[in-house]
Amino acid sequence: MFQQIRTLIFKEFTLEWRQKYALNGILLYVVSAVFIVYLSVGAKQGNIAVPTWNALYWIIILFSAVNAVAKSFVQEHQGRQLYYYMIASPEAIIISKMLYNTLLTLVLALLGYLVFSIILGNPVQDQGLFVLNLLLGAIGFSACLTMVSGIASKASNNATLMAILSFPVIIPILLMAIRVSKNAIDGLDWSVSVDKLITLLAINAIIAVTAYILFPYLWRS
Repeated sequence: MFQQIRTLIFKEFTLEWRQKYALNGILLYVVSAVFIVYLSVGAKQGNIAVPTWNALYWIIILFSAVNAVAKSFVQEHQGRQLYYYMIASPEAIIISKMLYNTLLTLVLALLGYLVFSIILGNPVQDQGLFVLNLLLGAIGFSACLTMVSGIASKASNNATLMAILSFPVIIPILLMAIRVSKNAIDGLDWSVSVDKLITLLAINAIIAVTAYILFPYLWRS
């Protein structure tokens, strides 16, 4: 399985490199969204509040992740999926998709953090806690959206279905990530955020295990 996962992840990187317009479009979305925030919410005059900075950051990262992960299974036509079905196990496919999407979401989150810091300033006092929170948030977003993307691909690639199904699971992850990042911005001790980090980690684990167990039944259909 590890060989299959490694090969499938390499395939994802190869396809992304060949179709640079998709990644470039997502990166442009992040930069342009931050710049619009800079022009529209008083940030240009230095009037943006820390809670507003925090909420806008996570909203932009969430929509960037949705745009990035939505194509996980949607871009795979039926002939290619049949080929994967014959050469790889469904467990290897879902794990490779989640690992690749986690890396992609984390890159987008770090890029967004860099752009936010340059354009809107950086109020974060505890960088380590903030980056750890980004990692857990990226894992949660990618695991949820990858599984939902697989379900939507079986329903004539209905993007609306993906948004509806992912919303109830994404909201707890988003709220928990916003709370932890607020603690990191305020420079609070890690002990204040431990319970929230454990909860976020537990949510991620539940989603990942559920996807691992249920995806083979979806894949065989």
